[in-house]
Amino acid sequence: MLKSFIIRAASRLTGLIARTWHSFYFHWQLKDKTGYVLLSAFTIVVILIPIGTYQLVKYKNIQHDIKCLALNIFHEARSESIKGQHAVASVTLNRVASKHYPNNICDVVYEKRWDRIRKRYVGQFSWTEFDKPPKLKSKAWYVAWRIASTAYNEKDKKQLKGALFYHAKYIKPSWARKKKPIARIGSHIFYR
Repeated sequence: MLKSFIIRAASRLTGLIARTWHSFYFHWQLKDKTGYVLLSAFTIVVILIPIGTYQLVKYKNIQHDIKCLALNIFHEARSESIKGQHAVASVTLNRVASKHYPNNICDVVYEKRWDRIRKRYVGQFSWTEFDKPPKLKSKAWYVAWRIASTAYNEKDKKQLKGALFYHAKYIKPSWARKKKPIARIGSHIFYR
């Protein structure tokens, strides 16, 4: 009984779908389609312009982040090995991921914090304190850009997980005594 009911219901539904389709097709053949074409074109434009604009802005923001990361690598580690430059990129990206730092690369690179000793705001990376623009038409700049691009696109494969600080071996900052060293790469010591 239930089986025959299901078969009749499916048959009626199939017939209804077929009649609706034939009615739509018949009316479609008789009507002027200019309105449909214009509506379709308008819909496509309304959908594609925001998507294209979003993609363009997203691409521009990514390029800006990569440039900030490349500048940091260039100024902090251009004389280091590729591994050392990747380590500096990793620290920068670790800071972006940390809740104690800004959540985008450029803000991390150019962040300034109050220094009680100097009684002024100082940059987290010393090169951001200089006023002269860098000379970026060098092989070191292109290497830094390539490393920044690679590090940005492989954020989850960080070289130094948890490293938020580093300094050159030849200096002994007071903050380093309170941190745990996790690596020595080139002329830098990296800390958690």
